[in-house]
Amino acid sequence: MKDTVDNDLITRPDANSGRVIKSKKDPEAVSTTKRLKRSHRQIKAENIFRRTLTVVGWATVVLVAGIFVTLVLQSILSIKTSGFGYLWGKTWDPVRDIFGVYPFLLGTLLTSFLALFISIPFSFAVAIFLGEYFPKGWVPNLLKNTVELIAAVPSVIYGFWGLAVLVPIVRSFESKIGAEPIGLGIFTSSLILAVMIIPYAASLGRSMIQMVPSNLKEAAYSLGATRWEVIRSVILPYTRSGLFAGIMLSLGRALGETMAVTMVIGNTSLIPKSIFSPGNTMASVIANEFTEADHPVYLSALIELGLVLFVVTVVINMIGKQLIKGVTTN
Repeated sequence: MKDTVDNDLITRPDANSGRVIKSKKDPEAVSTTKRLKRSHRQIKAENIFRRTLTVVGWATVVLVAGIFVTLVLQSILSIKTSGFGYLWGKTWDPVRDIFGVYPFLLGTLLTSFLALFISIPFSFAVAIFLGEYFPKGWVPNLLKNTVELIAAVPSVIYGFWGLAVLVPIVRSFESKIGAEPIGLGIFTSSLILAVMIIPYAASLGRSMIQMVPSNLKEAAYSLGATRWEVIRSVILPYTRSGLFAGIMLSLGRALGETMAVTMVIGNTSLIPKSIFSPGNTMASVIANEFTEADHPVYLSALIELGLVLFVVTVVINMIGKQLIKGVTTN
């Protein structure tokens, strides 16, 4: 006869008399058993979760590698045709199969970094205002939602707004300073990009500022520091890595923007002589000419342009991560 177990009793046969003996369970043993079962389930769930995260992480790596390999394979014809002259060539003539992306590379970097330079003061001001001065209340919540809404507006809307509002203003300003009053160009597209990328650095900066321990700020106030001195000597040093990460996130957003820039940059294949000159970016060239690529070399050259934009974005992000590490360690 085997031992049997019910909810409250353990029933087992006596070895000497053969009679059935009933005894109560040991509460400590039951509790230990339950803890072991619970621990086993938790370990199993944690293993499943870890494996899922591993699969998703590697899937992301494979996806990025697949995009890069696809761009390289589709660009081989252009690479064979133009060689390394593709990168520093100044002429873009699809009719004669002459492709040089230097004007577009220069236009991309000019618009992105100029937009970043314009947006940084506004981003930091919004982050400090919402994170330190007015962290709670319906008015800060309204402002926070409004800033975040800027990132949700479609880029083509920014393009229409730029054509209707910014281009006449810039044209009037150019006529006053003696420049050719065109209105379309690097400067106008940088202004629109600056507005578009403000939410990225501002939102991340606000979150980082709100995470500063209150005891650090209270210690500074107890020593007689003013609000500005606390911001300068406590908050900004404590959050500098997060603020710099927001700047790099904004830069990555600016490098890949297409529609808004395409509508106001002027779309010329010449090297811009100044920030008020018309120009082109790599993304805008792809958007304008991809449907017009009527022969294989032309199409391959445009795909190689996407490859160059991909590599430039990756390189700038890697440099940004190294700078963030340097800022953090210092």
